[in-house]
Amino acid sequence: MDYIVREKDGKMVYSEAAIVEQPENLGLISQPIRMKLLLALSKQPMYPAELAKKLAMHEQKVYYHIKQMQNAGLIEVAERKDIRGTTAKKFRAKCLNFAVCLSKKWGNLKTLIGQGESTKAGSFLAPFITDGTYNSSIIVGSPDPHGPYKVRARDGHYAIDLAMHLGKYGELSERFNTKLDVDIGKEDYQESMIVVGGPVANLVTSKINEFLPARFSNTRPWGIVTKYDKYTEESIGVISSIPNPFNKEKQVLFLAGVSSGGTKSAVLALTRYTELILGNYSGGSWYRVVHGFDMDGDGKIDAIEIKE
Repeated sequence: MDYIVREKDGKMVYSEAAIVEQPENLGLISQPIRMKLLLALSKQPMYPAELAKKLAMHEQKVYYHIKQMQNAGLIEVAERKDIRGTTAKKFRAKCLNFAVCLSKKWGNLKTLIGQGESTKAGSFLAPFITDGTYNSSIIVGSPDPHGPYKVRARDGHYAIDLAMHLGKYGELSERFNTKLDVDIGKEDYQESMIVVGGPVANLVTSKINEFLPARFSNTRPWGIVTKYDKYTEESIGVISSIPNPFNKEKQVLFLAGVSSGGTKSAVLALTRYTELILGNYSGGSWYRVVHGFDMDGDGKIDAIEIKE
């Protein structure tokens, strides 16, 4: 089956199509009568006699066009029925879209992923995508006690929402894209990384923390420190994008919070308020500090405010 892919209302949409590769075959679909027959058969399968009656056409003329369209692959038999020793055929349209293809140049469909989305977000995520496929891992803290503080990560599940959002811009690679911090080896630090969670529960964050423009304090009270302020509220989160400190040719995307609620604030900000959050992004080392709020009073963070 072939398809037409196009942009509509800012989204990439598709529909089934028949490909016309020989210009002379355009005559098969250009006649008004055949267009009328195709439209009728697209709504419901019919016998030629039914079609002739419905469209007030001579039955022999309908049979002629039906045969031509069937030979061209525009319609197909939907049902056969034996009537007094003969076989009556009910037909239906195979498709209503037709694409004329004269070019021999065809691109990889992966490169179209995300083109209907924010161009700013596409640029922001470009370092993590190669030929339409993610070249990076999403690294979350282990849910088991680990690290010097023997804590369990409680914000790894927010990476699910993040991954669903990232799926609009690229495809999964053949390797598994999600890893626990305790499974990261030296070779992983040489690649682009998407890191979720603060340094207490994510060991990768503890290694990149000193390089972040909005970093986590090393002493209590825990908080996020920038050159302008220190934030200690639990629903404060940060989103950062920096060159990988262990390989400057790669990039690190970092999302975390003072607590697990702050990580949710960061993920919510990037996935639901993408245009607002990336409004000042221009490449290089970048960050946003956000504050999450419960606007509808159900006890869950559902809105954000940009602090920096």
